[in-house]
Amino acid sequence: MSTTFVDRAAPRIFLALLVAGLAISALAASHQAHAASYPDRAVRIVVPFAAGGVADITARIVAEKLGDKFGQRFYVENQPGAGGIAAARTVISSAPDGHTLALLSNGTAVSVSLFKKLPFDPLKDFEPISSLGFFDFIFATGANSQFRTLGDFVAAARAKPGALNVGTINVGSTQNLSAELFKTAGNIDFTIVPFRGTPEVAVSLLQGDIAVMIDSYASMKGNLVDKKFRALASSGPVRSESTPDIVTVQESGVASYDVVSWNALFAPAGTPPEIVKALNDALRGILADADVKKRLLELGIEAKASTPQEISTRLKSDIDKWRDVIEKAGIQKQ
Repeated sequence: MSTTFVDRAAPRIFLALLVAGLAISALAASHQAHAASYPDRAVRIVVPFAAGGVADITARIVAEKLGDKFGQRFYVENQPGAGGIAAARTVISSAPDGHTLALLSNGTAVSVSLFKKLPFDPLKDFEPISSLGFFDFIFATGANSQFRTLGDFVAAARAKPGALNVGTINVGSTQNLSAELFKTAGNIDFTIVPFRGTPEVAVSLLQGDIAVMIDSYASMKGNLVDKKFRALASSGPVRSESTPDIVTVQESGVASYDVVSWNALFAPAGTPPEIVKALNDALRGILADADVKKRLLELGIEAKASTPQEISTRLKSDIDKWRDVIEKAGIQKQ
């Protein structure tokens, strides 16, 4: 006599798997439907800086082109504030549907270590989309300065430790930390003088109160063109496309110095991958456009798209880099 065993659980397991499969298919179909109709209304790009700066101008140029590409209005909303906290809160509290985007920057990486506790995690609370542009900082001196090269300044600073002043905007800004990194990388002793904003730094340089200022090319382009300032060096590891005649800090004798700032587009975490891909594909075309590249290059910005993973990796590496600079400089957390 033979006995047949019937697995009574098998139908239930099969049914559960079928339901799970249908749910996954429905979710995928929903995401595809959202992507196909995206965007179905205006899209805001929240920028954590005031209007008129490098990040703001970059965002506005890109927003205009994204609007043309998708047939919906893309607009910039400026929410300046320490650490980009207000802007970040706005974006991560918004629906992850691609209709509210964030401009994150090298400044976001700095904020992670500059603040005791940020109310957001840029690596977990945002979905990376693509980089927008990269730019160096310029080391400049006054037209009547005795320094013809950055090497001249380094030699003078070493001859009289602490006697020379270098001006930047506020403590903890990328410009300010670039000066701190210059001190340690070059084993140079000078005094860093922080100002509230770039105009104040520029006036101080024109008056001869500081020997050198460090800021973006866009912020000092007028004074450079009018020959009121003389560029000594750029901060990147290689000469920028926008300023090919300006030598780098590395060429000037500080071999390990490397500072390149950037701006990038992110979305709230959980944004469907199809929407991220649609935006990434659009940005690749926009940032390769000759007119866009020219407009940004005139401001010292090299337009460049990336994969989401590439800009996420850059954000993480810069968090680590600036944490080390902040700790070595002994800057108090805010």
